[in-house]
Amino acid sequence: MMRPGFAAFVSAALLLAGGMAKAGCGPAAEACSLPGGSYQLALPEGAGPFPAVVFLHGYGGTGSGTMSNTGMVQTLLARGYAVIAPDGQAMTHGDGDDNGGGNGRSWDFLPDRPATRDEVAFIKSVADDAAARFDLDRQRMLLAGFSIGGSMVSYLACKDPQAFAAYAPVAGSFWQPEPTACAGPVRLLQTHGWSDLTVPLEGRAIAEDFVQGDVFQAMQTWRETSGCGTRPDDFSAPGEFRVRSWTDCQPGARIDFALHFGGHSIPKGWATLALDWFEALP
Repeated sequence: MMRPGFAAFVSAALLLAGGMAKAGCGPAAEACSLPGGSYQLALPEGAGPFPAVVFLHGYGGTGSGTMSNTGMVQTLLARGYAVIAPDGQAMTHGDGDDNGGGNGRSWDFLPDRPATRDEVAFIKSVADDAAARFDLDRQRMLLAGFSIGGSMVSYLACKDPQAFAAYAPVAGSFWQPEPTACAGPVRLLQTHGWSDLTVPLEGRAIAEDFVQGDVFQAMQTWRETSGCGTRPDDFSAPGEFRVRSWTDCQPGARIDFALHFGGHSIPKGWATLALDWFEALP
């Protein structure tokens, strides 16, 4: 349930630019349905089993809206990845009514608030369902998301770090009260805009009891949970990104923090950055 004043997320979180990429249930035009919800899917050319990126939309978005980000989707498909875009839950005004007949959706991402759907179980069931239906490699799935979708990715990674091969939240992280520890080490690429005013790096209050967390504090939690040192082991500058990397962590774990100079968006080049990072993991 979203709080009053949270509508500021709507315009920034919708990425409905460009023409529609192939979207639906594989070759079918309609979304894939399963208990608890639905998802859109696009497949690359060739024969499987394919790796996949599961991408969670932001506040007010939809799975089909994710698929309309043709720059991102086509980059992922061209690299041989299936793209899976789950649908969040229909938003309400808090009185049980839907959002005025619109199609916008969101996620029950905060672990300490009443939820109408077990989002962790649903997202995992989407990945399992898509793998079984479309010959996808369930062990080579990257869970990513934008804004509140990025927050949902962060909380799922914290609760169930083995659910996906790796995690890549964009412009979204923990909210207050922020977790001080997670269930286990992770492989995670956090991407954020230096000029983001919708989800500032330092966080901000949406309402009195609805406060975005500090992304730098979240990075400390990820480092400590994954057994990484305080200081980064490597620095790189691919394209428009400035990346700090922690590789001396518990076996298999890795934490990377990529900043770009833009605002609240999925920056150009993110899909290439994320796949290069994902494919370089042990």
